[in-house]
Amino acid sequence: MSPARAGVPVTDTSSSPAETDPLHALVLGSLDEDQAQDVVSIPLQGKSSIADHMVIATGRSTRQVASMAVKLAERVKKAGHGAPRIEGLPAADWVLVDAGDVVVHLFRPEVRGFYNLERMWGFGDEAAVAGQA
Repeated sequence: MSPARAGVPVTDTSSSPAETDPLHALVLGSLDEDQAQDVVSIPLQGKSSIADHMVIATGRSTRQVASMAVKLAERVKKAGHGAPRIEGLPAADWVLVDAGDVVVHLFRPEVRGFYNLERMWGFGDEAAVAGQA
């Protein structure tokens, strides 16, 4: 289910502050390059101390989810942002990539629909979620 259909407001990331946050821009670019689907970025500043951004994306298969996670971690490390922690890689139904200021959740479609993180983190805030198709 896309974020818009889940009742979560979605806006285009081209006007978001991603240009001012190199790590966030790197994450979004990496996911775009790897053909992630339904990419959503939720700003967490002022909501949580865990990160500045939470990015949620879908892969078509466990193989694609795992590949996106590994490539993202390599790109983040190569860009000098440190080595991200990766959780959930063996099953690759839901993989978490913790890159510090940006936390990335990569899902298979049915797992993403079940957990519906966008709704949990974007509730009640019209401008809370920024997505890209």
